[in-house]
Amino acid sequence: MAFGAVLSSRSFGSPLVSGKECQLKQTIPPERRPNLPSIRGQFALRRICAMSMQRERSHICRVFSPLPTKHVFDQERKLLSKPECGGLKLRKLGITTRAKYQPEQYGIAGLPLEPNGSSPEEAVLIGGEAIEEVALPWWQQFPKRWTIVLMCFMAFLLCNMDRVNMSIAILPMSAEFNWSPATVGLVQSSFFWGYLLTQIAGGIWADKFGGKVVLGFGVVWWSIATILTPLAAKVSLPCLLIMRAFMGIGEGVAMPAMNNILSKWIPVVERSRSLALVYSGMYLGSVTGLAFSPLLIQKFGWPSVFYAFGSLGSIWFSLWLKKARSSPAQDPELTPSEKRLILGGNEERAPVTSIPWRLILSKGPVWALIISHFCHNWGTFILLTWMPTYYNQVLKFNLTESGLLCVLPWLTMAVFANIGGWIADTLVAKGFSITTVRKIMQSIGFLGPAFFLTQLSRVRTPALAVLCMACSQGTDAFSQSGLYSNHQDIGPRYAGVLLGLSNTAGVLAGVFGTAATGYILQKGSWDDVFKVSVALYIVGTLVWNIFSTGEKILD
Repeated sequence: MAFGAVLSSRSFGSPLVSGKECQLKQTIPPERRPNLPSIRGQFALRRICAMSMQRERSHICRVFSPLPTKHVFDQERKLLSKPECGGLKLRKLGITTRAKYQPEQYGIAGLPLEPNGSSPEEAVLIGGEAIEEVALPWWQQFPKRWTIVLMCFMAFLLCNMDRVNMSIAILPMSAEFNWSPATVGLVQSSFFWGYLLTQIAGGIWADKFGGKVVLGFGVVWWSIATILTPLAAKVSLPCLLIMRAFMGIGEGVAMPAMNNILSKWIPVVERSRSLALVYSGMYLGSVTGLAFSPLLIQKFGWPSVFYAFGSLGSIWFSLWLKKARSSPAQDPELTPSEKRLILGGNEERAPVTSIPWRLILSKGPVWALIISHFCHNWGTFILLTWMPTYYNQVLKFNLTESGLLCVLPWLTMAVFANIGGWIADTLVAKGFSITTVRKIMQSIGFLGPAFFLTQLSRVRTPALAVLCMACSQGTDAFSQSGLYSNHQDIGPRYAGVLLGLSNTAGVLAGVFGTAATGYILQKGSWDDVFKVSVALYIVGTLVWNIFSTGEKILD
């Protein structure tokens, strides 16, 4: 029986140089040739192909068989494990097997095929009949863990697209239905009623049943609610409030489910970058929603924005069912090397069966997360929901200008979130403690917005006001490498529950802050709104730096 092996380095960065052959210093001597009829009694090294890539000492040997049966695999494994065959150890991977191979043991040498004189690092070892060379396409070489990250990124993109469209549509809707500022604030805050209900529940479900199921459910639920929003608004105000709350129920499970799935898929040295990328999906979702909502509203009317954005969820869901798994152990396509990188040599823990609430709530760093999340979200949600109104009423921009200028702060957040993630992971890789990194990043996320919001009352031109908003949101994005990464630091097994707890406080800030802003504006000014946010940012800074930690406290 013929079989062959491809000896290759682990780097796939450069194309194979084909059509050239190298001379062999020697072939396998007769005394080292296996004596097995099914393999026709001998090996021959017939061709060596070069790859222009970085040299590695460790090579992979893939052994292919025309009849990949268990009997054949066992024969090959027994044969190659003999001392005279180099003691190669094989592991079965589908229809292929892999073995560690050191090229020096067979004395492989050849003429350089590259101008730089690099020696060959790609060989085909065959016996009997020739075999077909296999080269994996680039999309199969893309790390699976980053596929999961990108899918979460797309989910959060849709999440904020469906959320912020109301902040633009509320202007023509309030004119059509003759709503007061207090009613507008009520409509805006009704989303958070449902969002609040599923934070902790979503974390429990994700930790018990897996992030894939829970996040998929959330996207489908909020997409349907988004599509039904225009119909509910035309029926009555209470129906609209209920539908917005229903939408909040779906979006409420997204963050705990995402936190759960990334805690299983992402190693600690990539944690800040992965979370920053996912949360930048929220910011780019705001950019997309705020940019396209005015155009859709002006051309097709305000209901069109809900129909268009809501329908995108079905496309995402079909891809999610095909590509995503809740943990590396459930993914049959995951390579062993990537699995070792993700797990770091540790065994994957069993799913959570019960939540130790008393233990969790007795930890000071958990309460630091909860309080800091409340302080952070008060200012963030006010800007998210009331920024178009601020531009329209204070800066005198029209509907289209308000939507387009609202894009700049969120675009700034998307950029700076990823910059902050890269900085945080770099500091961790250089030996800084996780605690120090989280405190530095979150302090920037609190004090930066506080400073720039205080400048809004002093600026005299709309351009400077927009710039202050952009800088405020840009520094706010460093929080993704601060408190938003800390749940996985202190309790990776309970990452979903921990985020559900802290984000519950954040949602309460959204509910109270968004509604309170409407009442403050009836009796006060925008300066009063910003002063409250600044005060809470300062409180959050103090609590975070005193009580937070980056060490694991829950196991």
